[in-house]
Amino acid sequence: MNGAPSIDELFERRVTYPDCDAQDRLGRLVGLDEHKNRLSKMIGVLINPSGLEAWARKHHPQASGVLNSVLRRPPLVILAGDVGSGKSELAETIGDAVARQEKIDITLFPLSLSTRGQGRVGEMTQLLSAAFDCTINEAGKLKSGSGRSRGGVILLVDEADALAQSREAAQMHHEDRAGVNAFIRGVDRIANGHLPAVVIMCTNRLGALDPAVKRRAADILTFARPSDEQRLAVLAEPLKQLGFTETDIAVMVAATGTGSGRNYGFTFSDLVQRLLPAIVLDAYPGQAVKPNRAVEIAKSIVPTPPFQENAS
Repeated sequence: MNGAPSIDELFERRVTYPDCDAQDRLGRLVGLDEHKNRLSKMIGVLINPSGLEAWARKHHPQASGVLNSVLRRPPLVILAGDVGSGKSELAETIGDAVARQEKIDITLFPLSLSTRGQGRVGEMTQLLSAAFDCTINEAGKLKSGSGRSRGGVILLVDEADALAQSREAAQMHHEDRAGVNAFIRGVDRIANGHLPAVVIMCTNRLGALDPAVKRRAADILTFARPSDEQRLAVLAEPLKQLGFTETDIAVMVAATGTGSGRNYGFTFSDLVQRLLPAIVLDAYPGQAVKPNRAVEIAKSIVPTPPFQENAS
């Protein structure tokens, strides 16, 4: 590999929050309020610890030991769970909530898939190191001597198991092991520099991640298929707008759960990206959406199968 990669080669795009589009996308992630709240607070504290310090001075001035245990957590959060569970969408939009919460600008750097490299010796390690160099450089500009950050950076690593697989795997190539080491060094550099930056990893295969990576996580948020209550939260408002009664909606919620010989229901993306468009387009352009027909469509759609972690 010749020369250092450019920022455009390292990252798919850059997004600065607050951002109205991200706010709208985050708002549409219904049923994940607990994860939103937990993640926004966690990132806010890691990027801008002065807020937590001010809270402690006001409410718990003697709790310095507890405060240190919160502030010393590594700047890494892992979002793990089934396909279509909303983790990637949350990771891409949570920066808006953090920016509004902390009243600072947050920049998202989504690591490009090309950072996996072409398999040449040393390439992935060099690319990962360059990505962390860029993240650390940008975060360093935002660090303030007063303790309050002038802004923050989120480095997003989607499909993280492709970059940080366990070094214990017998079939793992030396270069892959070196890439994992580079990733761990990058997280440690952010932590040791007390920089206003956080790494978010998303994975369908939590068990495949290297143990040292998981140990460094400030938290691991797990995502599951939506429950009956969560599917109701997703479907209720759009179906009401189409004239469905509460009874009609309840039938739709049941139709998108387990059944028909399967022990899994619809994912969040199945509901929003497949089911709702399907029932609208089925009626368009000649008639209104009919609840009975919508149920038939729901039963005809095969939900996205769960990811099998031990699949070859």
